Amino acid sequence: MADISGLLKKAEEFSCKVCENESLDKHTSFKVGGKCKAFIDINDAKSCRELVLYCKENNIDFIVMGKGSNLIVDDRGYNGAVLHFGSDYSGIELLENDTVFCKSGTSLSALCLFALENSLSGLEFAWGIPGSVGGAVYMNAGAYGGEISDVIISAEYIDLNGEIHAIVKEDMDFSYRHSCFSGGKGIILGASFKLQKGKKEEIRAKMDELMQRRRDKQPLEYPSAGSTFKRPNGSYASLLIEQCGLKGLSVGGAKVSEKHSGFVINTGNASFNDIMELIEKVRKIVKEKTGYELECEPEIIRYRD
Repeated sequence: MADISGLLKKAEEFSCKVCENESLDKHTSFKVGGKCKAFIDINDAKSCRELVLYCKENNIDFIVMGKGSNLIVDDRGYNGAVLHFGSDYSGIELLENDTVFCKSGTSLSALCLFALENSLSGLEFAWGIPGSVGGAVYMNAGAYGGEISDVIISAEYIDLNGEIHAIVKEDMDFSYRHSCFSGGKGIILGASFKLQKGKKEEIRAKMDELMQRRRDKQPLEYPSAGSTFKRPNGSYASLLIEQCGLKGLSVGGAKVSEKHSGFVINTGNASFNDIMELIEKVRKIVKEKTGYELECEPEIIRYRD
């Protein structure tokens, strides 16, 4: 791999915050992950474009990260650059006709609160999803009967040649926990959402209800990447895991939550290998006992030389 120092210098030219050899366990909700070569806070579309082109021209591997809530990162780290879309690339704008534009580094919780303050309904399902707007669009995040694809109308993205594009919902290939961006179409810069006028007190009540359901049913007190497995056709991952008697199964510091069997949690000192070994054990036993093939929902970032 090319010397990373040139990339760091290029990022500093665009006033991006940079960290060399940054530990990724500080940036993932699972609290696991080794060091990356460079961690760069993207601050605008121009810096993103130039850094993507630099990586491409200099054979530097990179990944894009938002809030790190749907990632499992190898303890050996990532031998490349992380382009981080966080608070330096966030912002929400109220447009006409109850439409909201949001930069991809904005947290979903901030977007939900903005909608609430403006008495706009449609995003209540997303209250409590611990991700960024970009990540939510990327994987068509959803909960409690709602998905991002229900409210999004368009997005802006940058392709791997540095060109900026607009794309409408109909061309985003949305399905369960999938969009066209899941296949590497480009890096999401922002998205527009069509909401509906509502009553603030009713919106707040719905948000409170769904948050309470999360607290009651999900192991929010432990680090995790949310639901560990996608919902298989014809059943539910948590039901299958429970039927197989796997609640509480553990490997090292990784454990199948006894509160919600669809969650693999970090009880305090789980390693990447603990988590992956437990996931594979669960998948193997569920396949043997039920015939269902469970698919991991979080993205797995493995170390590569």
